[in-house]
Amino acid sequence: MPFAFVLGVALALAADCFAVSLGVASGARVLTVKQAVRMAAFFGGFQFLMPVLGWLAGARLLGFIRDLDHWVAFGLLAAVGAHMIYESFERAGGEKEVRADRTRGRRLLVLAVATSIDALAVGLSLGVMESSILYPAAVIGATSFVMTIAGSRLGPIVGRVAGRRAELLGGLILIAIGVRILVEHMSG
Repeated sequence: MPFAFVLGVALALAADCFAVSLGVASGARVLTVKQAVRMAAFFGGFQFLMPVLGWLAGARLLGFIRDLDHWVAFGLLAAVGAHMIYESFERAGGEKEVRADRTRGRRLLVLAVATSIDALAVGLSLGVMESSILYPAAVIGATSFVMTIAGSRLGPIVGRVAGRRAELLGGLILIAIGVRILVEHMSG
C-alpha cells in the first residue's frame, strides 16, 4: 500500500482529532503538556487500535458497522458538545468556576471512541481487501497523535481570543463535527 495513500487516509481520520482537541483545549485557560500528551495518547491510541479491531472483524461486521457508525459518533460528540455548551452558560452565570478536566476520565474515553469510529470502518475495509493492517494503523495512530498535539496547543490561544465564549465555541465545534459525520454518511 503506497505511503501517500496511507498518509491521506491518516490525515482524513486525524482531522476530527485535531478539531476535537482544538475545541476541548479552547475551553481551558491553560492546557499543560501532560494534558495534551494524555489526550494525544488516547486519540492516537484509539486511532491505532480501532483499524486493527476492524481488520480482525473483517467482512462479518462491515455491513453492521456501516449502518451505525455515523449515528454512534454523532451521538457521542453531540452529548459531549451539549454538555460543554451547558457548562459555558453555567460558568457565564458565575455559578461554577471549576470545570472537570476533559483530558481524563470518561469524557476523554468518549471523545477518543467518537473520533476513532471511522478508523474502525477503515480497518474493516482493509480486512475485506485482505490488506496488511499494522503499517496503516501505525501511520494513522501517529498522525492522529501529532494532530491532537497541534489542536491542543492551538486551543488555548483560540480560547483566549474567544474569551468566555470559548467553551461554547468548543461545544459547537464538537456538535458540528458530529453533524458533519452524520451528513457525510447519510449522503453517501
